[in-house]
Amino acid sequence: MDFAFDAHTEELRAKLLAFMDEYVYPAETVAEEQRAQLASPWDTPAVVGELKAEARRQGLWNLFLPDAEYGGGLTNLQYAPLAEITGRSPHLAPTALNCAAPDTGNMEVLYQFGDEQQKKQWLEPLLAGEIRSAFAMTEPEVASSDATNITTLIERDGDDYVITGRKWYISGAMNPDCKIFIVMGKTDPDGADIRRQQSMILVPRDTPGVTVKRAMQVFGYEDHSHGGHAEVVFDHARVPVTNLVGEEGGGFAIAQARLGPGRIHHCMRLIGMAERAIELMCQRAVSRVAFGKALAQQGVVHNWIADARVAVEQLRLLVLKTAWMMDTVGNKGAHAEIQAIKIATPRTVVGILDRAIQLHGAGGVSQDFPLAELYASARTLMLADGPDEVHQRSLARRELKKYL
Repeated sequence: MDFAFDAHTEELRAKLLAFMDEYVYPAETVAEEQRAQLASPWDTPAVVGELKAEARRQGLWNLFLPDAEYGGGLTNLQYAPLAEITGRSPHLAPTALNCAAPDTGNMEVLYQFGDEQQKKQWLEPLLAGEIRSAFAMTEPEVASSDATNITTLIERDGDDYVITGRKWYISGAMNPDCKIFIVMGKTDPDGADIRRQQSMILVPRDTPGVTVKRAMQVFGYEDHSHGGHAEVVFDHARVPVTNLVGEEGGGFAIAQARLGPGRIHHCMRLIGMAERAIELMCQRAVSRVAFGKALAQQGVVHNWIADARVAVEQLRLLVLKTAWMMDTVGNKGAHAEIQAIKIATPRTVVGILDRAIQLHGAGGVSQDFPLAELYASARTLMLADGPDEVHQRSLARRELKKYL
């Protein structure tokens, strides 16, 4: 395994680091100031459009998609250090590069499973950054950690499908630029194979019967930058049969294909979040004095910073190994490694952020530093794309199988 960055990756890293310093970090405060002046908090601040235009001009656009015709043409190993850099400003940088969830996963679904008409109607404007999208799977009435539990119905009626159900924490749905939902529901609820009961279907936001009811908060945040996390009701929403993605019964398999890259992308960005936390810890430690000496001279602070550095280096190597395996043996072959990073990375980064918050005192939980919002994001990722316990269960079964 060789994790050294090739020349192309190094070139993109240098360009992206400069883009972050010159454009993204200064825009963090500007975006919040502009948002306060908008008619709706869900509207997009003008500075975001400016960032997207500059990123596209510099060739820092759609880097996540490995097909050079549609995206950056990068391998997972090449994309990993770039996604890490964007994770330092997770509420702004990924959007600026058109590499933000849930759009990335939805574009991957349309790219892999969409037909030519679906690609033209929805993938192309998503790739161009002209619209946003949402992925509707999680439901409030069932344990959605087991996707076979979902109850939303997708019923055939002549040349249409009729969708009925209630979803929540549907990321991006509050954004007025969100024009399309990829909805997972059951087309064969009584089928013998519980993993063939589900299908995915494209439901335009303006379809009669689709109601975006409210924004769901995450630790008190509404996450305006990502377009919120909404509760959405589908009340006999009717769409043509041509809106089916792939085949009937293929929804579970499509979801698994979508979640593999999504999980490693989250972990890549989490490492960037941890790096920013370490940077803030060090800046705080050398600038604050308590009980007659700088915090940087306190032994406990040494321990926090040293432990954080060791943990980040370990995580990065595991993520790079996983990216390398996805490139060489495919997502299925790297399944155990994807589960391992999804277990290890969020919980470790939550711990690092917790110590960074502690070092900042009251400032750490305030809006004057990014730490509280970063903590909320990292902690949420212990649930998103499958809670830790689901991945632990599967990984343990894989290990035990060798002895049974």
